[in-house]
Amino acid sequence: MTDRQVPSDFPREPDPGSIAGVQPKLLVREVDGRYQSGLTDEQLWVRYDACEDLAGQLSGYVSRKINTSGLSPDVALTRAEKGLRLKVDLGEWDFSEAEVAWVIKRTQQQLAATDD
Repeated sequence: MTDRQVPSDFPREPDPGSIAGVQPKLLVREVDGRYQSGLTDEQLWVRYDACEDLAGQLSGYVSRKINTSGLSPDVALTRAEKGLRLKVDLGEWDFSEAEVAWVIKRTQQQLAATDD
């Protein structure tokens, strides 16, 4: 994909983190001589690309389940979402809650596009 534009609805969460102590602290890092909190444009692109790829894989998987097992689209998508959340909860996949919600929404969009 050559167009490296991240959609506006993709979650842009700051890096989670905490530092112990009494005084409030701001988590930042130095990037090219400037302090930055949150993801760089490159990091955001990498996360978006991974989520978009996963949504594409899930839409294909859900479509196959609908066609081969006779599951309704809602049931098949719900089961795929459960599997995704389980992998995230077990630490096998590194996605935030907002990214998981975005992947499921994007999967629904892709499934709807194939129905047209």
